[in-house]
Amino acid sequence: MSTVIAVETSDVRFPTSRELDGSDAMNPDPDYSAAYLRLVTDSTDGREGHGFVFTIGRGNDVETAAISALAPYLLGRNVEELLANMGATYMEFINDSQLRWLGPEKGVMHMAIGAVTNALWDLKAKRAGLPLWQLLAQMSPEEIVELVDFRYLSDALTRDEALAILCAAEPGRAERTAALLAEGYPGYTTTPGWLGYSDEKLTRLLREAVADGFKQIKLKVGADLADDVRRLRTARAVVGPDFKIAVDANQRWDVPQAIEWISHLAPFDIAWVEEPTSPDDILGHAAIARGIAPIPVATGEHVQNRVVFKQMLQAQSLQVMQIDAARVGGVNENIANLLLAAKFGVRVCPHAGGVGLCEAVQHLSMFDHVAVSGHKEDRMIEFVDHLHEHFITPINVHDGCYWPPSAPGAGSEMHAASIAEFSFPHGGFWREDAQTQAALQQRSPYTAGVACP
Repeated sequence: MSTVIAVETSDVRFPTSRELDGSDAMNPDPDYSAAYLRLVTDSTDGREGHGFVFTIGRGNDVETAAISALAPYLLGRNVEELLANMGATYMEFINDSQLRWLGPEKGVMHMAIGAVTNALWDLKAKRAGLPLWQLLAQMSPEEIVELVDFRYLSDALTRDEALAILCAAEPGRAERTAALLAEGYPGYTTTPGWLGYSDEKLTRLLREAVADGFKQIKLKVGADLADDVRRLRTARAVVGPDFKIAVDANQRWDVPQAIEWISHLAPFDIAWVEEPTSPDDILGHAAIARGIAPIPVATGEHVQNRVVFKQMLQAQSLQVMQIDAARVGGVNENIANLLLAAKFGVRVCPHAGGVGLCEAVQHLSMFDHVAVSGHKEDRMIEFVDHLHEHFITPINVHDGCYWPPSAPGAGSEMHAASIAEFSFPHGGFWREDAQTQAALQQRSPYTAGVACP
C-alpha cells in the first residue's frame, strides 16, 4: 500500500508576450502559463502524478491556489484505492457538497479538479507502464462507461447508448492501434497565425507549414476586417487553392457582427470559424451556424463542462467540437464529451498549443480513434510550436502528423529545471527580469505575485 504524502503546486509562467506568440483579437499579450501540480507518494517506485491548468498569465496564481485547496482531499489517501476506481474518485471531487457551491462543475475550482484528475491518470498510466491513450484504449467498454457521470446527460446520451457506441468500436481496436502507430494522427498548425505577427513572418511560417506536411493552418481574426482580408489573401496566395485555412475569432463578435464579418472572409474558402462569440452563448452559436452555413462553426476550448457541450450539440451550435485537456474536469469529463460527439456524429478536433496542451490532448484524440469514434477522417489535433522542450516527453510531430507517444503517463510532466526557472515571481527568469522587478519594487498589484507584467 502507498499513500499520497505531498501535493506540490507551482505558478509557472513563460514570457511569450515578448514575441507576441499566442496573440489574438481578445488576448493581445498572453504569457503562456501553467498552474502546475505534482502528486508525490511514498511508493518505492518513485513514480509521481503530474497535471496542470493552462492560463495566459494574470490569474495563474488564483488557479494554483485552487489546486492547493484540494490538497486535504488527497494527503494521506490510499493511492491504490484512488486509482483502482477512477470513476468513483472523479465523482467524489465533483460531487463534494461544499466544492459544488463554487461551481457547480465550472470555473476555477472545476479546472483545479481537472488538474487533480489528470495527475491521478498520469500516475495510473505510469504504474501500468503505458501511455495514457493506450491505457484507456485497452479498457473494456464497461470499464469506460463507469468513468462517466451521466447525470444531466441522459436526455441526450444514456449509459446504455454510450456502452453501445463503445461496443460497436471494440472489434477494430487492434487494427486501428496498428494503423495509428504506422500512420500517425493528422495535425494542423496555428503557428503562423498569431495576430501580432508581421506579413513577412506570416509568409515565412506559412511556407514552413506547407513544407512540414500540414494540410491545414489557422489564422487569428477579429480585430480589423480590412487587416483580416489582407492576411487571408496573403495566406491563400502562399498556400494555394487546395490547402485548408481555418480562422479563429477568440470570442470577439456579437452574433450579427459575426455573420456579417464572416461573409467578407467566405471568399477565401474558410475551413471553419472558431469561437465566433461568447463560449456560453449556445443559441448565439446556433444562429451563427445557420447564418454562415456551409462554413462550419468550431468551438469548445472555453466550454466549461459536458452539459454545455450537450446543449450545443442538441442546438446544432457547432459542427466541430474542440475539447481541451485542461478546461473541464479532466480525462473523465472529456470521455463524456467524446461520447456525446460520437452520439451526435460530430467530429472532434481538439484545442491545443499553450503550455502542455498538445502533449496532453493527443492522448484523448488517439483514444477516441481507437475506442470511441473508430476513425480519424477529417479530424486533426491543433499544433503550436511553443514550449514543448519544457516537458519530459514532448510531442513528436512531423510530416503533418502527431506520432503516438510510447512513454508511460499522460505527457504532462515538466522538467524540474523549467519549473524552477519560470516559477513566478521568484524563479530564476522572473527574478532576473528587469520588467518584473520594476513592477515589484513599485508595489503594484504584481507585488503580491498576482500578475505577470
